[in-house]
Amino acid sequence: MEEIKKISIEDNNYPKLLKKIKNPPKILYYLGEMKAEEPCFAIVGTRRFSPYGKRIALEIAGDLAEAGLTIVSGLAPGIDTFVHQATIEEEKRTIAILGTGLDEKSIYPQSNLKLAKKILELGGCLISEYPPGTRGTQFTFPQRNRIISGISLGVLVVEAKERSGALITANWAKTQNRKVFAIPGSIHSSNSKGCHLLIKKGAKLVENANNIIKELNLPHLKRKFKQEFEGENIEENLILEALKEDALYIDKIIEKTKLEASTVASTLAIMEIKGTVRNLGGNNYALAR
Repeated sequence: MEEIKKISIEDNNYPKLLKKIKNPPKILYYLGEMKAEEPCFAIVGTRRFSPYGKRIALEIAGDLAEAGLTIVSGLAPGIDTFVHQATIEEEKRTIAILGTGLDEKSIYPQSNLKLAKKILELGGCLISEYPPGTRGTQFTFPQRNRIISGISLGVLVVEAKERSGALITANWAKTQNRKVFAIPGSIHSSNSKGCHLLIKKGAKLVENANNIIKELNLPHLKRKFKQEFEGENIEENLILEALKEDALYIDKIIEKTKLEASTVASTLAIMEIKGTVRNLGGNNYALAR
């Protein structure tokens, strides 16, 4: 990776929104391009995600990136990773705020080094208030969350348990007068309890990217609606129809389409390569954006 740069709060290129928070970092270390002004929006969530959470993170991050927002997250495993990946798939700018130094040995998680490099290749930015060589601790990650929210117009929590780092980010956002958004889920899902708590406390309930665009009062951003796919044969069309309403486990797809298991498996593999469906993990599939 390129050489790590350093910027002071006195510098003209220091993010203007971040300057306004209580206790902004006096020094920021960064890789990539730093901008003083841009419409940033943060999306965060649990590391222990569900297929539902993964699908939502990919869809909304992709739609908001396509609409023109710079997507901010924390490069952590789980929801953060999918948020950055979805933005990269749109070939748009994303910013990762780290709770470690930006040198290759310190970046956490190490499994996301390749993703970090891709963020930079596509004009994005890696930011940290910690100097190179700093390892992550129980203190550094919650502290960096104030930067995730502070640099952004608002924060969306996709999935979070009642005690989650994502809720720390939401709480920072509230104290910084940023808008807080949350994705509702099943009342039986522990991953949705944190989001439901936020909604009870006044966070905006989100069903799609346009809810956020409207609430942020950004009419100049184009609003993207779900892409319609058309299959190249009967099998593909049956699978697309089955997945129209929601993500499904492969056995449910077989049941709905009444196709042979081997046909469904091979067709899904081809459709995944084409980019019309997504494997959410554990043989759960959904329509791609």
